[in-house]
Amino acid sequence: MAALALALLLAAGPRQHLGPAPPAQVRKVVTLAPSLSEIVLALGAGDRLAGVTRFDDDARTAQLPRIGGYNDPQPEAVLQLKPDLVLAEPAPANRGPVETLARLGVPVEAFPLSSVADIEEAIVGIGELLGLQARGRELTRQIERARAEARAQKRPRRRVLLVFGLEPLVVAGPRSFAGELLEDAGAENAAGESAQPFLRMNAEAAVRARPEVIVLCGVEPPAGRPIVPGLEKARLTTLRSTALLHPGPRLPEALADLQAAIGQ
Repeated sequence: MAALALALLLAAGPRQHLGPAPPAQVRKVVTLAPSLSEIVLALGAGDRLAGVTRFDDDARTAQLPRIGGYNDPQPEAVLQLKPDLVLAEPAPANRGPVETLARLGVPVEAFPLSSVADIEEAIVGIGELLGLQARGRELTRQIERARAEARAQKRPRRRVLLVFGLEPLVVAGPRSFAGELLEDAGAENAAGESAQPFLRMNAEAAVRARPEVIVLCGVEPPAGRPIVPGLEKARLTTLRSTALLHPGPRLPEALADLQAAIGQ
């Protein structure tokens, strides 16, 4: 999951359109991030998926061609699939291949997925591109209902650190979608008030943060040693699914996972 943590750290930028305009009816879609594949699937357009990344783990994509990774999509592999539209998440690491696809005449829509608002805008925007506007709006309503229900619950407020990478230590800041869901779950983000959605934290800063709970998000605890020396008393826990690793329509599931991991 180190690649995922790096991708989350790098993800940035507003929605962008590159290349020619997509056709009025989009029949073949290639996605350059698992979250974007899950949006297409949740919209009910899985039959339009023509290719996905090697990191896609949804069983419904198991037989689809792989076009590379999040940071290193292969333009040649994408072109062979002749998509009507490529969906990407903007990041410095994948900018070159994405721009290459656009220059070669492939319509590309790039959606940031850093915050909950970004994710909801991506769901609605992709719904519009695929002619499934009503379904897109319903998915965002489901997310907001789950968040409202979580905020209405009474629970102890614990200091929590959400860890997405170990070497270096990468944690979710309060302005990330994960940090926003952590707030919805009634916890205090031990990462502080950083403006970065995901940030690197050194061991000294992690100890000063004094987390009561450390939630490992897609990473395994190191064998035979603590996550951070000096935080041995913090309760270490993991997520029960991959929902928080794929910012998209599974945010309600991700929020429930967080609540379970933090405990009551």
